[in-house]
Amino acid sequence: MLRTLNMQMYNDKEMINEMNERIGITLGDAAGIGPELVVKAFQHKGIREKATWIVAGDRAVLERAEAITGKHLNVTFIQDIHDAKTKAGTIYFIEMAPLDAGSYKLGELSPDAGDAAGECLKYLIRIAKEGFISSIMYAPLNKEALHRGGHEFKDELHFFATLFGVTSGFSEINKMDDLWVTRVTSHVSLKEVSDLVTKEKVAWTIRFANETLEKAGYTNPKIAVAALNPHAGDGGMLGQEEIEVIQPEVDRAKSEGLNVRGAYPADTLFVRRRKDPFDCLVAMYHDQAQTGMKLLGFNKGVTISVGLPVPLTTPAHGTAFDIAGKGEADEGATIEALKMAVQL
Repeated sequence: MLRTLNMQMYNDKEMINEMNERIGITLGDAAGIGPELVVKAFQHKGIREKATWIVAGDRAVLERAEAITGKHLNVTFIQDIHDAKTKAGTIYFIEMAPLDAGSYKLGELSPDAGDAAGECLKYLIRIAKEGFISSIMYAPLNKEALHRGGHEFKDELHFFATLFGVTSGFSEINKMDDLWVTRVTSHVSLKEVSDLVTKEKVAWTIRFANETLEKAGYTNPKIAVAALNPHAGDGGMLGQEEIEVIQPEVDRAKSEGLNVRGAYPADTLFVRRRKDPFDCLVAMYHDQAQTGMKLLGFNKGVTISVGLPVPLTTPAHGTAFDIAGKGEADEGATIEALKMAVQL
């Protein structure tokens, strides 16, 4: 059975205002664009007032981001989470994981920066477990930097799950405007995908998508399922996965009353949505989903980790080392991730 997801209805603004949530934030990888994004995002009208914010990070990293952007974040520095009062519009900053200025350079992969980013996340997850914050928005991370910094997990999702002590019932879903996207397989090599696309995983992902959207306030959400092979396998000539694995589970979900359709050829799914709208796409592997979604709006996508004690959100893009420190980074997706952290 799918684990109940910890999500509030996204359009319940009165509930959000009444609860006055405390949201945890990290600046992400200090060598990337994350610190700039956080500073820039809070300059937008109405963002700061949505919650009480708890930032965990290095003060020097924040100050450099302010210098790069020419913007001031206006935070209240505290030593302990117990000093944070619930007051909408306040941004508290807990200094931790200080970096030696000479240990990393903007735009270059750094194990020290990766370690610091991981330690800040560990801290926020700890205080989330203790009930001090209700969700987390983390700025972009670099997986290699995390690994080289000593946080050896396959990806962020499994990092979070391990820290929360959760072993099943969790996954990742993306949202951009009114489109949700999730995947049967995620951060694995392409040559592994076929073996990992099993009946059990297809069935679980379809039901995960349905429950997630229902928790988000959708009634009978429309779910489209992608095929794995070109042309949906061409009747078995290009692969058997559609016949033996994917289609049977789509049909089973339909018989249980889910509003699911497919399996559709992946190369036309986003075109199909123009004429036959659906709320959520279940893809078979990472790039099958992410390529189309990012073409629709790279600066608006949000990645959400759900099925954990608290939800975590992040911009659906990386650290962009190539533009770090130039003040060019678009904060649009970070704004959406902050909004989503409040709404969940």
